[in-house]
Amino acid sequence: MQIYLPIAEVSVNAFLLLGLGGLVGILSGMFGVGGGFLMTPLLFFIGIPPAVAVATEANQIVASSFSGVLAHFRRRTVDIKMGLVLQAGGLLGAALGVVVFNHLKQMGQVDLLVKLCYVVFLGVVGGLMFIESLSALRKSRKSGGAPAARRQRSWVHALPFKTRFRTSGLYISVIPPVLVGVAVGILAAIMGVGGGFIMVPAMIYILGMPTKVVVGTSLFQIILVTAFTTMLHATTNFTVDIVLAVLLLVGGVVGAQIGTRIGTYLKAEQLRILLALMVLLVCGKLGLELLIQPDELFSLGVAGGH
Repeated sequence: MQIYLPIAEVSVNAFLLLGLGGLVGILSGMFGVGGGFLMTPLLFFIGIPPAVAVATEANQIVASSFSGVLAHFRRRTVDIKMGLVLQAGGLLGAALGVVVFNHLKQMGQVDLLVKLCYVVFLGVVGGLMFIESLSALRKSRKSGGAPAARRQRSWVHALPFKTRFRTSGLYISVIPPVLVGVAVGILAAIMGVGGGFIMVPAMIYILGMPTKVVVGTSLFQIILVTAFTTMLHATTNFTVDIVLAVLLLVGGVVGAQIGTRIGTYLKAEQLRILLALMVLLVCGKLGLELLIQPDELFSLGVAGGH
């Protein structure tokens, strides 16, 4: 069943979009990521213009993350205080990211930049996460299944403005969470992601949060930042396709509930390895598209583009 997307100006199968939304929703519930790192490239692959994909996907992430975080609230695995600090940094980063996005769009370079950002970030993060998770899984097996101890980063604990995050069992400075939030906010605006693929490793390895509260807290932080990003894109770029967003939202909300249940049956190290493999797979596909000669050697763009 083909449906016309008015802002993207393309026709796409509605059931395909519902299925993609459901798949990303499952990932959101399992890993604590918004799913944008996977959905936005998938939208590229089915012919959605990158500028529209980035802005609209931020909208879809809000719903799938909200659906997933409700399940984690019921389990009391959300550090609300940490989430609010991360959100404060995220809102600042999102505002900065939209300014950069608008400037690049005027230059006509936004499509190339978005794809290059995906290849670089997904490659680095996926590779590091896979190596570390594989090492942690081996140590866990050798120690009879006992969870591997996280290394404490001394520089984090030496910073000023310390506060206590009781749900996470931490007493650290608010500066690292704010900086992590700013970085994720910029990524949300430029790449159309919730930033979970950066946020989750940062919360575990930099902030030292226990894995059981990382997923729920990550989803909690993603909601407000991506909602703010969507509003900025809608009011400044006019690139949010409502029809596309609604179809992705419906699939994402259902998928997030399924993913949350699946995640409870897997170990933390197994979850991280699966997420790393998914990240590397998407990175490889995007990298090949940038290197291989396309079927069409030209495309139509707005006046002033290059």
